[in-house]
This record gives sequence, C-alpha cells and structure tokens, in this order.
Amino acid sequence: MTDRRPELPSIEVAADVAAAAGMPDDLDANVLGPYQVPDPARRKRAGLVYFAGSLIIGGGIGAGLPGGMWVMAVTLAAIGVFHIVAGWHLAVSDTEALTIANRSTDFAVGHASAVLGFEGFLARPVWNVLVFSADEPPTNRGLVRVDGRSGAVVETYTEDVPPPAVAAGP
Repeated sequence: MTDRRPELPSIEVAADVAAAAGMPDDLDANVLGPYQVPDPARRKRAGLVYFAGSLIIGGGIGAGLPGGMWVMAVTLAAIGVFHIVAGWHLAVSDTEALTIANRSTDFAVGHASAVLGFEGFLARPVWNVLVFSADEPPTNRGLVRVDGRSGAVVETYTEDVPPPAVAAGP
C-alpha cells in the first residue's frame, strides 16, 4: 500500500515568460511539474536495511567471523531501531502549513515561505513558516511553527517591522 499525497500547486511562471528569461529546464515548473517534499517515513526502509546488515553480520559470526563483530551487529541494529522510530509520516503538506499559519496570525498574510525542519532527538517534522503582512511594505512579520503530523500550531512569534531608514542627504 502506498501513501500518495495529492498533487500540490507549483510556483507558476508563464511558459512565455520562462522562455524569455532563459530559465533552465531544471528550474522551470512548467517542465518539471510541482515539487513535493519527501515523506520522512522513508527512514523506516533504511532502518530495515540496517537490520538486514545486522542479521548478515550475526550469520557471519555463526559461520566463523571474529566474535568482536557483535559490536557492529548491535550498532547496526540500534541505528535501525532509531530509523524506524524516527520515521514519522508527514501528514501536513507545505501548502496546508501555509494555510494554518495564515489563520494563526493577527494580520492578513501576503508573502510567506515554509521550510521543513526536525525537532528533538526523534526528529519530529515541524514546518517553519515565515509570514509577512499583505501591505506594501510589510508592517508585520512572524514565524509560525506547525507540527507536520497533526497540523497543530507549535508556536507563534510575530513582531512589527521597523520602517525603512531614510538616507540623509548630502
């Protein structure tokens, strides 16, 4: 069973504008399609590979490898456990995190950007969403941290943007 997330909207640049700007194909969403953040649950597969390596070494010890190889077998098994435990499923997409962040601020959001980070020893996925107010120039900015598994707002920080400094004349 595969857990496929729905297609996400991409950053859209009109094809004629991309061609006129000479945008390379590897940066053009019209060529590549939308980008999706990989699910950290893929770590579980790596954990299984570590377990397989541990079993192979254990079999090798039974076949005559030095007994000190148990250290490597136990180390690989421990790394495998960590990967399986830290393989959280990312249930909240970047666009959902942007929407949640927009709802959790006291101002209308204009520009926003989301980046996936990992928190704690078990690497729990957390979206860090940087938001700016919709007015020009922005008068407010903030950071909203959204849990990647539940969509709950972990923490919010907002502040006023200082007005731009006016350059003194000669």
